Amino acid sequence: MATTLDTLLGEIRACRLCEHDLGFEPRPFVAASAGARLLIIGQAPGSKVHASGIGWDDDSGDRLRGWLGLDKAAFYDTAKVAQMPSGFCYPGKASGGDKPPRPECAPRWHAPLLAQLPHRKLTLLVGLHAQKRYLPRGFAPNLTEAVRLWREAPDGLFPLPHPAWRSRLWMARNPWFEAEVLPDLRARVREVLSD
Repeated sequence: MATTLDTLLGEIRACRLCEHDLGFEPRPFVAASAGARLLIIGQAPGSKVHASGIGWDDDSGDRLRGWLGLDKAAFYDTAKVAQMPSGFCYPGKASGGDKPPRPECAPRWHAPLLAQLPHRKLTLLVGLHAQKRYLPRGFAPNLTEAVRLWREAPDGLFPLPHPAWRSRLWMARNPWFEAEVLPDLRARVREVLSD
């Protein structure tokens, strides 16, 4: 019997694959519906998302919504926008920020979830971890170059930096992002969400 999206989402939210390694109670985050046309693949939930259960519920989410030209109502409308982190659980703190996404999540859950999102037209690869998983090997030597080559990304994929507070410094060093990438991003987001 085929798994329904609701069943799959329940299985993801109940997942405890990383519990032993985390050292605290996992709280997997995912948000999706079968009709979603925009998919956001980020890194892993931060501590605020772990606490609230709401994706991008922090300053980086505010910045990402600004990049996309979406208000909170549109961003959290799962009928149009799905959210699938590279690692579904908050991975904990490391020096200088959060630990990388847990490695168990994407191999276990991404393919079944993608199969349940047949209407997606644009997938945002937010941050290095999502780009490493979904951009072709050798596409770019680093995140900056991957974002600079956004027009050459495989059809339907759009690489972005992570919108953490450090992205302001990155944007200051790479003014082409705000001048060229963001207008195209907003236009493409408007197009896919208005279909």
